[in-house]
Amino acid sequence: MGIVENYINGLRDAYITYNGGEIWKHFETIKHGVSAESIEELKRIFPFIPKSLLELLSFVDGTYYNEYKGEEITLYFLGSDLNGYPYYLLSAEEMIKNQTIASAYYADYIDRVYGDEDIDEKITDKSEEVKWLHFSDCMNNGGTSQLFIDFSPSKKGQLGQIVRFVHDPDEFLVIAENFDAYLQQLIDNKFNFINEESIER
Repeated sequence: MGIVENYINGLRDAYITYNGGEIWKHFETIKHGVSAESIEELKRIFPFIPKSLLELLSFVDGTYYNEYKGEEITLYFLGSDLNGYPYYLLSAEEMIKNQTIASAYYADYIDRVYGDEDIDEKITDKSEEVKWLHFSDCMNNGGTSQLFIDFSPSKKGQLGQIVRFVHDPDEFLVIAENFDAYLQQLIDNKFNFINEESIER
């Protein structure tokens, strides 16, 4: 099995383990994948978009207040290095809409304007060059943490590295070398963002 199939199977098992089997079953019954048109638009905007992210979107086109069969779905689908903290997968439409969010909201951090920013040296210091794909928001509507694929790293970074932003105190940290490695980390951590507490929310 490939990384995405392993990931989805493991996530399903985590939901079942923590008494969320009916939630997952209902989700699989009504969800659908991304349209071919949206895939092409994502590829146009982000030529280096990982195949594994496109495969996830083909499984479900977002789990963050997305409508399927007339029903609005919110489902925890991803995690990060923040132990036990769940995230949603954004839809292709949201990724396209948010394509400039990093430079619009975080330029001062990226440019190191204040001199004491907590930002990974693998991240560029030129906000005008930033090309980040915003693919996930945390459980707090993204107000606390967001995840990005970075297609404009510094010389010390790697194309496609995963950047995690967390608020208060604000921090930008590279948490994985690429999207596949990010998914593998979540698998290796046994989907620890799914537990009794997150299932009950």
